[in-house]
Amino acid sequence: MNLVLILKLLLVPSLIGGVTLAGRRWGPSVAGWLSAFPVVSAPILFFISLEQGPQFAASAAAATLSAVLAILVFGIGYAWVATRSSWSISIVVAFAAYFVAVTCLNFWAPTLIVAAVAVFAALLIAPLLFPTLDAATPVAQSAPVNDIYLRMAAGAVLVLLVTQFSSRLGPQLSGVFAMFPVMSSVLVVFSHRHSGAVFAVKLLRGMVFGYYAFGVFCFILSLALAKFSVALAFVASLASAVIVQAASRMYLRGTQQSGQLRAAGAGHGLRPRRLP
Repeated sequence: MNLVLILKLLLVPSLIGGVTLAGRRWGPSVAGWLSAFPVVSAPILFFISLEQGPQFAASAAAATLSAVLAILVFGIGYAWVATRSSWSISIVVAFAAYFVAVTCLNFWAPTLIVAAVAVFAALLIAPLLFPTLDAATPVAQSAPVNDIYLRMAAGAVLVLLVTQFSSRLGPQLSGVFAMFPVMSSVLVVFSHRHSGAVFAVKLLRGMVFGYYAFGVFCFILSLALAKFSVALAFVASLASAVIVQAASRMYLRGTQQSGQLRAAGAGHGLRPRRLP
């Protein structure tokens, strides 16, 4: 077992456990936002850069950036199917949509600049494409205590499968599959099963705000690998991602507070006052 696989098996289950606890403490939007940080993809791209060279890794990072489009297709597809169907049907449709998007990306193979423009434009539009569900919709019973361990085990198994089939691909597909929806698929299935469609949709929508940091990480990494050492390129990319992640959290918190104020006003028959 190589070091990349060991890291993935340790990181992914640990992150899934942490995000699950965050979702139970702060809600699905925060859980989704946390899960989108490049904890899985960053180690994969780091070891690709060591084993295949910085140029190969730069191309892979550009492909990983473009793969955000496929992840958005996955999330939006799951969310819409979840409004009418069970988690099992939703995940099948979501993966089918994801692989169609990956196939299109493989043929398209956009340059870094084109990928960045497409991804950040899609991130602006994506929150509007999710269905709006009634918050009062009944949800399933609370998850059992050992649910978190089942999620972590499922994440580890899925990482093994992804690594097995993507380890010998070229930079385009290696980069794309570095963004395979390991976290999102495990989290959303268990959330949908135990907490209902409303929770699952909010989780997926929350991920969109986390992908800004992911996109910045991939964009800066692809540029920095051509000019700096591997270590410096990753430090600069991760530092930039942390800053963007903090900014997106502030925005997400602001939208949540605005929504709560509007809901409170509506509950008391109040209308928001128009500013002069």
